[in-house]
Amino acid sequence: MEDKRKFAWILGVFLLAYWLPIDSQGVRSGAVEALAMLHEYAREHVLLCLIPAFFIAGAISVFVSQQAVMKYLGGQAKKWVAYSVAAVSGTILAVCSCTVLPLFAGIYKRGAGLGPASAFLYSGPAINVLSIILTARVLGFQLGLARAVGAIIFSVLIGISMAFIFRGEEEVRQKGFAQLPDDGSERPLWKTVWHMASMVVFLVFANWAAPKVPGGVWEAVYSVKWYVAAAALLSTLVATFVWFNRDEKEEWMGSTFEYALQVLPLLFGGVLVAGFLLGRPGHEALIPSRWVASLVGGNSVGANFFASISGAFMYFATLTEVPILQGLLGSGMGQGPALALLLAGPALSLPNMLVIRSVIGTRKTVVYVGLVVVMSTIVGTIFGYIS
Repeated sequence: MEDKRKFAWILGVFLLAYWLPIDSQGVRSGAVEALAMLHEYAREHVLLCLIPAFFIAGAISVFVSQQAVMKYLGGQAKKWVAYSVAAVSGTILAVCSCTVLPLFAGIYKRGAGLGPASAFLYSGPAINVLSIILTARVLGFQLGLARAVGAIIFSVLIGISMAFIFRGEEEVRQKGFAQLPDDGSERPLWKTVWHMASMVVFLVFANWAAPKVPGGVWEAVYSVKWYVAAAALLSTLVATFVWFNRDEKEEWMGSTFEYALQVLPLLFGGVLVAGFLLGRPGHEALIPSRWVASLVGGNSVGANFFASISGAFMYFATLTEVPILQGLLGSGMGQGPALALLLAGPALSLPNMLVIRSVIGTRKTVVYVGLVVVMSTIVGTIFGYIS
């Protein structure tokens, strides 16, 4: 079966290469955009976003006890506790749809229930406080408020829906974790929390974007971001060398490397495909941007669905969805499709889907993506009629 799958991929690539209309301007523009997007992604999102996220995911696998994950996020945890922790964690991290992936994989493999893990997967990139504030200031208070309320409700509803749909499989999976013995760690909890918190603070502040609107608390934080990030990095290094022995550090590095091997090839491949089809904001690729703008005008169900599905496959770096939508709204995009794209786009992307599939499988990934797209379409349609 594995050999047949490899042969199918080889045959598919051959046929694509053989029949590719290389003289087409759209294909050439798409090829340039694919490489340009990969270049931009590598320069802006790997060193300070993904690599710290891999280290955090590795630390979750090695230093965070199975019992702690099961207590707060496991299948037997109180629902209000599990979903509150998942949603709050996403709000604090404020990461993009790709940076959240190794963190999601870390807690899921450690025993988090599918529901809370899915809520965390959505909330990480969707409930971004800075993005919501920027949306309200640039695109209007009404759209910003709708995005904030919708994203919070979505994270819980998606998590509950995933847990209900796959409840049979989850019961079997959780039994396997319940039978695991205590890890016997004697390290005080506060040391593990300090170590993890230091890495999270570094991840958040090292990626704190410059505010689009001058002044205010966000600009004040931006002015000291590197001091805070440096202090967090120093704290992480000191805690690592003082509190953890050589075997633990080697296990941590090994786990981090495994996550990188799992995630990076799929991410890079997905970025290339997304760049080839849609390009970067303001640049033409295979699919002309005017097609997108013409299909999301008004507030029909079709316009909202197209905004949701196109946003789901596009890649949005943190905060970039706001200027993109500003341009689309200026080109005639309706308020409903704008909200639909805001609810689906930042939380999903083609690279994101490929990695999720490698963690939870094809069926669960299809259902997760379907829930995000359908719910975004419904809420966008309702918002379009009342706004």
